[in-house]
Amino acid sequence: MRIGHTAAVVFVSKLFGSALGFVSTLYFARVLGAEILGYFSVAIALVSWLKLGGSMGISAAMTKRISERVDQGAFLTSGLLLILGTSLVFALFIVAFGNRIDSYVGYDASLYILLIFLSGVLLTVVSSVLKGENRVHIAGVLTPLNVGISSFAQLILVSLGMELTGLFIGYLIGEVALVLLGTALVTIGVTVPKRRHFRSLLDYARYAWMSGLKSQSFNDVDTLVLGALVNPSLVGIYSVAWSISQFLSLFGRSIRSALFPEISQAEAQQNDEQISRLTKNSLAYIGLIAIPGFFGSLVLGDRLMRIYGPEFEQGSLILSLLVLAVLIYSYQQQLTGILNGIDRPDVTFRVNVAFIVTNLVLNIVLVMWRGWIGAAIASVISTVIGAVIAFWMLRRLVDFDVPVREIGQQFGSAVFMAIIIESLRRFLEGVDLGLGNFGTVLLLVSVGAGLYFSTLLAISPNFRKTVWNNLPDAVPL
Repeated sequence: MRIGHTAAVVFVSKLFGSALGFVSTLYFARVLGAEILGYFSVAIALVSWLKLGGSMGISAAMTKRISERVDQGAFLTSGLLLILGTSLVFALFIVAFGNRIDSYVGYDASLYILLIFLSGVLLTVVSSVLKGENRVHIAGVLTPLNVGISSFAQLILVSLGMELTGLFIGYLIGEVALVLLGTALVTIGVTVPKRRHFRSLLDYARYAWMSGLKSQSFNDVDTLVLGALVNPSLVGIYSVAWSISQFLSLFGRSIRSALFPEISQAEAQQNDEQISRLTKNSLAYIGLIAIPGFFGSLVLGDRLMRIYGPEFEQGSLILSLLVLAVLIYSYQQQLTGILNGIDRPDVTFRVNVAFIVTNLVLNIVLVMWRGWIGAAIASVISTVIGAVIAFWMLRRLVDFDVPVREIGQQFGSAVFMAIIIESLRRFLEGVDLGLGNFGTVLLLVSVGAGLYFSTLLAISPNFRKTVWNNLPDAVPL
């Protein structure tokens, strides 16, 4: 399967999963309100950090070593044993400090946090193995299934009046189901590992764990800080804005997932020319969706947030800032992903330390100074710093051209789209077509997407060529 096809399969899968998540979040926001969503968001953010401690970078090391096609079964077994050992320590921590966890979350959630933590660690292992087998498209399909099962279970339980408890149990059901399904899809068998297999994983993981810490720092530090310093309802609104911004990062994440095994294999074969080509091509399209998403949030953010309820509209500025942070972070992640692919997790480690420290300090300082807006500003500043450092580090190791023209064409198309959509919005607000807020947003987003891609196709020969090369072979043209 070509890289473009793999990325497309992963993207469509994630897109479908995010659409399911959007519908369920919309229902929960309207039925439960921002406060309950705030409690749930803080608890899940805490679980994410615990899962990171449970894997300690071993899952990333498993993906890397398995992708090298040598002793795959031994690396699977040794990685699983290491993760189970560390997870047991964190599980005991949850049990020992359950009362304090409940007090921080604001709800008796420690039992659910323990169960979701254990299922989440196992799901991380399964996903890492599938990616290492270069079956990224299959791992990607698991995502919408997880969201779909979880959302369906949550919808049923919430409709039965279980409220926050229903959210936790439904989330757990989805993860357990995916662990069972993913395990059945893994083709590698377990074999008895040797000491060198453990050592090889730990050598990679001692740097790779910082990449996971960086991702969690970007995803959840703001939520954890807000959970301690602001009203739960504001945390709920912030989490909705964050979920929308994450929707725009799907394509970039799909490219990273599809590209990592290819770069890893190219590094193993010492094919520097292939690595340079893959690096340039990935940077050319990593922001393909997020760039127009940012400009779209500037002109439609208030209406988009209003869909969730009147109280959510106050988060429109938060949404635009978070989308900008996600856009910059997409480039940062791609750069560090390439560093990991060429087996330089030590360099990625230094980049991630700078990002994590900056993000944590800025979140604490700016949230105390500016409240929840400070958290969004902290995300933007820290991602800019991280992206600049990652770019500088990668340029010292890989000789590649920066696709300035392609990125500039995407920005130009997005600006043109935003101008037209703003004008169309003002026209629609002056007449009564009976569309309502949701219908108006749907119309403007659809027109905006069509304008953006049409303009980009018209002005970018490279984009036209890329689209043509990645069309399915069965399409009769």
